[in-house]
Amino acid sequence: MSRQDETGGWAPSTRYPDPAVQVLDPSFAPYRIFSAAVERIATGCRWAEGPVWFGDRRALLWSDIPNNRILKWDEETGAVSPFRKPSSNANGNTRDRQGRLVTCEHLGRRVTRTEYDGSITLLADRFDGKRLNSPNDIVVKSDGSIWFSDPIFGIAGNYEGRKAEAELPGNVYRLDPETGALAVVAEDIRGPNGLAFSPDESILYLVESRAVPNRLIAAFDVVDGGRRIANRRVLIDAGPGTPDGMRVDVDGNLWCGWGMGSEELDGVMIFNPDGKPIGRIALPERCANLCFGGEMRNRLFMAASQSVYALYVNTQGAAGG
Repeated sequence: MSRQDETGGWAPSTRYPDPAVQVLDPSFAPYRIFSAAVERIATGCRWAEGPVWFGDRRALLWSDIPNNRILKWDEETGAVSPFRKPSSNANGNTRDRQGRLVTCEHLGRRVTRTEYDGSITLLADRFDGKRLNSPNDIVVKSDGSIWFSDPIFGIAGNYEGRKAEAELPGNVYRLDPETGALAVVAEDIRGPNGLAFSPDESILYLVESRAVPNRLIAAFDVVDGGRRIANRRVLIDAGPGTPDGMRVDVDGNLWCGWGMGSEELDGVMIFNPDGKPIGRIALPERCANLCFGGEMRNRLFMAASQSVYALYVNTQGAAGG
């Protein structure tokens, strides 16, 4: 879907409904707002990732990993400015239940929390005495526990971190909110990547981005009082697509960053809780991650390669999304 302005750059649609918002199944039609179009709110990144909404600031933060910075977009003015530079090659971001920024850092191979006064607290950088690889994506459960994936992507080269040898397999961890103890909840995953909980937190979704022959989105039951996961099953076989990060709306649908460098794949795919594709948002760039934000949590922010896009939708992000 080509959209070019007079300079050859990307141009927003002036036609409603926006043809970029595609209904693949009739069940998705109610989620599309007739008079809402995809907007590009920022560009000039090298690899945009980890968007997180701060309603109290009326601002979006996201990581630009290779440029070693976290950027901020102001909803009122539309201005983009540095929030943190250097960022330790920050990747995934979220907020804890006290509203503090929690961040995965490639360079530091750690997870940190930004306190209200701006100071940074180390939450985790080792497990069993060994260094973490490069924490990637992160979610916070309602009990305050912090769950994050730890693939080798940030230590595989010198572009998004520093090349180093892995000391641990690709795991998913849970950080206990009371003790700070780190526990493995999913071990030796093939490229653990995006994470999301279902609205009732009974299911954890996980992108396995090194699964073969195709990337997968797996689902696990959350058991043992919310401390462990069990009963892995494949919810979505991505085929030629490349799911990365994802968020869940209040109805349990999965909104997944998607793409492989082609018009047919780049953008966002939406799946119902059974894993059926119901909608697509076509973007001119591969989408890595996304989040819901805005005053009513009904604006989807999409971190896509060099840019960040936004779209109002007729649903809301689940709590924590």
